[in-house]
Amino acid sequence: MRGPVEVFLSHSSDDAETAIEIARVLGEHGISAWYAPREIVGSQKWQDEIGAALRRCDWFVLLLSPGAVRSMWVRRELQYALIQSRYDGRITPVLISPCDPDNLSWVLQTFQQVDLTRRTEGAYSNLLRVWGKEFGPVA
Repeated sequence: MRGPVEVFLSHSSDDAETAIEIARVLGEHGISAWYAPREIVGSQKWQDEIGAALRRCDWFVLLLSPGAVRSMWVRRELQYALIQSRYDGRITPVLISPCDPDNLSWVLQTFQQVDLTRRTEGAYSNLLRVWGKEFGPVA
């Protein structure tokens, strides 16, 4: 499978540190990741920047946690991704802490999740395999 040009990391602000960690690992393996607030600079309207990123990115990764399930913005981002044909087969739910994703959207039952609740090499390997990448030391 062709790797993504850019991955949109949808996450709750409660999970910002985890989003940073995941973006770092992806970047070390040649996968660019967009996430707020890193990509939004002063004076920009964050809603507009998130919308532009959703239109530009070619893969949607949903970081699932109790905070994400409660987040109105995560819900909006997911709803947008679900109706965009370019995201067909390119939505990956990633469980980062135990929660009930059905409370976010019942549609998530139809997607294979990647379990990153334990941030082990094996868990990161499972995530990177989505794009045909192998987890390993960065040269």
